[in-house]
Amino acid sequence: MYVKVNGFGIDYSIEGPNTGVPVIFIHGFPFSKEMWRPQVAEFKKDYAVLSYDVRGHGLSDVGNGQYTIEYCVDDLFGLLDILHIPKAVIVGSSMGGYIALRAVERNQDRFIGLVLCDTRSEDDSNEVKIKRATDARKVKIYGMKKFANKFLPAVLTENNVHKKTEVWRHLHDIIERNSANAMAGMMIALAGRTNSTAFLPSIKIPTLIMVGQFDELTPPSCSISMKEKISDSALHIIPNAAHMSNVENPEEFNKILRKFLKSIE
Repeated sequence: MYVKVNGFGIDYSIEGPNTGVPVIFIHGFPFSKEMWRPQVAEFKKDYAVLSYDVRGHGLSDVGNGQYTIEYCVDDLFGLLDILHIPKAVIVGSSMGGYIALRAVERNQDRFIGLVLCDTRSEDDSNEVKIKRATDARKVKIYGMKKFANKFLPAVLTENNVHKKTEVWRHLHDIIERNSANAMAGMMIALAGRTNSTAFLPSIKIPTLIMVGQFDELTPPSCSISMKEKISDSALHIIPNAAHMSNVENPEEFNKILRKFLKSIE
């Protein structure tokens, strides 16, 4: 479904029973809501599941390609208002984790639970900012297919990369369908995001942190650091998974998430 949020077109999907507290899934860069397919299929049996394409991704509008994480948080709150969702559990992966964490920082009262997956609270180092700027230029020159071929080996386990598994093909297809200009714009937005580390001790809602055992982009050390700062939090390291833990080991991911959701019902 497609709706205008703050004048910007956002594509979203709601599945499952219209009872209880909704669970919102926010995808990572440079993917779309389709990366949550294993979770939507599982949790729509028991929960109202909302997934949506962050601006510039998937079927949402590209606009002028000038984004900030703050705009993405505005979109989230606007979507919740339009759908009359006063409170929800929010689940964010990587970039989605940045959006989720910043949303809780801006208005914690809108959420009853927070799930941070393969993400971190810090902003980019200077080295990473420079790399994002370089990649933003290259993606507009060489396109999304070449970018996908370079990006996926950095976020998947060796098995999925070398065997070009269904996981590889599915994620590669998602990336290729995205606009190069939009992805370049989001890289700049990611480089300009705020540092939320100082806010972590102020989080008062139940928080689950999950990270892939072999995640190199946001390694387990980042999750351990967040867990130490958030009082009501739990940490689980997902085996046999890298940065895309929800698709590389969905069985373990879903089992842990379901237990968390039941604990806060």
